[in-house]
Amino acid sequence: MACHKKKAADLGAWLCFEDEAGQGLRPPKGRTWGRRGNTPVVRVTAAGTKRVSMAALICAKAGHRPRLIYRTHLDRGPAKGRCKGFTETDYARLLDAAHQQLGGPIVLVWDNLNTHVSRTMRELIAARLWLTVYQLPPYAPELNPVEGVWSLLKRSLANLTKQSLDQLTKLVKTRLKSMQYRPCLIDGLVAKTGLDLQCSVPPSSDRRHDDASGAACVDRPPRREARTY
Repeated sequence: MACHKKKAADLGAWLCFEDEAGQGLRPPKGRTWGRRGNTPVVRVTAAGTKRVSMAALICAKAGHRPRLIYRTHLDRGPAKGRCKGFTETDYARLLDAAHQQLGGPIVLVWDNLNTHVSRTMRELIAARLWLTVYQLPPYAPELNPVEGVWSLLKRSLANLTKQSLDQLTKLVKTRLKSMQYRPCLIDGLVAKTGLDLQCSVPPSSDRRHDDASGAACVDRPPRREARTY
């Protein structure tokens, strides 16, 4: 991961990690309290194939507050020709929005999802001179800080049932938005990948959601090389 950090520094660019996740109307299981001898039961009244897909970027740059940028995609169930997840165009729009928000070039690190390495995606990347892309090694979720976002999100949704996709989407957006206002939490997720980027403390009112719980770092994983294209 050090090579990506150096490349971003040389270009004066933001180092951005991307990943996707999804959540259906059946909530993740989590531990809870219950009376002895009575197993708690969560009743799901609306299951099926409906789900909300999420794509997120964690963007870091030395001396700047880290950013979390995300988009959602709704899959409302069986329909001819429906798109279940994000397309190449959706990813391009996410990156364009990030470029506009960050105001600088981007070094993007993501996995080997088919959509990420397709011919269409390569053409979209080539058309954006401000974008440099690296691929993570296969089966290396520990190198992607966005995985930590999904872990926190899933835990916060444990045992919570929603009766409609719109209700679930609203809840997901609320949870993700709360993370956007905790820069030191995001900085801690980046630190788990082995990168050493200090959290830039935002001034005055932007500091209202920070807390020490998100700033702790854990042992760094062994470094692994990534490929670029």
